[in-house]
Amino acid sequence: MSQKVALMVVHQKRSSTGDVGLKLRERGYKLDIRRPVFGEKLPDKMDDHDLAVIYGGPPSANDNTDYIKYEIDWISNVLRDDKPFLGICLGAQMLAKNLGGTIKRSNDHSIEVGFYDLKPEGTGHKIFKHQKTFFQWHREGFSTPNDCEILATGDMFRENAFRYGRAYGIQFHPEVNLKMHSMWLHYAGYMTKEKGAQDRYHQMNLRQKHAKKINMWLDTFIDNHLTN
Repeated sequence: MSQKVALMVVHQKRSSTGDVGLKLRERGYKLDIRRPVFGEKLPDKMDDHDLAVIYGGPPSANDNTDYIKYEIDWISNVLRDDKPFLGICLGAQMLAKNLGGTIKRSNDHSIEVGFYDLKPEGTGHKIFKHQKTFFQWHREGFSTPNDCEILATGDMFRENAFRYGRAYGIQFHPEVNLKMHSMWLHYAGYMTKEKGAQDRYHQMNLRQKHAKKINMWLDTFIDNHLTN
């Protein structure tokens, strides 16, 4: 039996696939990491890949750059080939935009940086039954078309998780572990000063409280929605 392969799309040279990558490796997957931002191409067909993940990053899904438009358009290949897809933060916004949705900032330009509660909707009540608080790091949010199923909402950005067939978009970051979180605070800690963001101390306290349950949630999500 050939080894399963996960296509992982990241947006910076130092980007990590985090706990999602770690858990896929533990399940026997080989990670094929691509960076279109540096000119790397994505496959026209998903014949050699079993699933795809597009991660977050500094850009906006609204940026008028070739690689952003390329990634948004490429998602159609995954949907066409009916392979599991997970879009995280920017990746979720790209999925929403591919499907005809919109990406924008909150009305008062507040941001979410830290740990925030979600409100499950529909089948999201089962997905988020045991964990409703997640790590967020974003200035923009998505609005999806009517044919998407909303799984969870939030106070600042209404839509926080959605499903379209075998594709999932989540605004939050379950892949971010303590090491990644510390690096983000080091390189982009200025965002903790913006409206709506939590300060470093509060974030680390909430990480200590929620990290184990988020990690367990990610195991369940991967097994039930990404690798089956």
